This record gives sequence, structure tokens and C-alpha cells, in this order.
Amino acid sequence: MRTAIDIYVIEKVREKRLEKGISQSQLAFELGMSDGFIGMVESPKYEQKYNVSHLNEIAKILECNPQDFLPPKPI
Repeated sequence: MRTAIDIYVIEKVREKRLEKGISQSQLAFELGMSDGFIGMVESPKYEQKYNVSHLNEIAKILECNPQDFLPPKPI
């Protein structure tokens, strides 16, 4: 089950990904994940979510800080 923090992080990654003009498939490829992984994470129909290692690698790919995906205060 996804928590409020999971949903927040997923949305922040999605926003950053779109800002950089990177497709779901491209991000999945860069992460070494299956083509549909990012789509499943971003879809509310599935329970997949990012882990800390994913966020670190995504930050490298999107050229940002992993903290950019976290809320300023606990939720």
C-alpha cells in the first residue's frame, strides 16, 4: 500500500522528469529497469514505488538533489 509520502515522492519525480523532457521509457532505461516500471510507479493502479536507491539514481539522471523529491516537512 502506498502512503502519503510515497505519493508525494512519485509526483515530485514525475514533475522533475517532465521538466527535463525525459520519457518514462527513457528513465526506466537509464535506471536499468523494465520498460513499464516507471509507468507502474506513476499509475495509481499499481503498488510499485521508488526506494532510496532509485531516488539516488534518479537524482543523478535528472541532475538534481535527492532531497528535491522529499517534502520540506513530514507528512
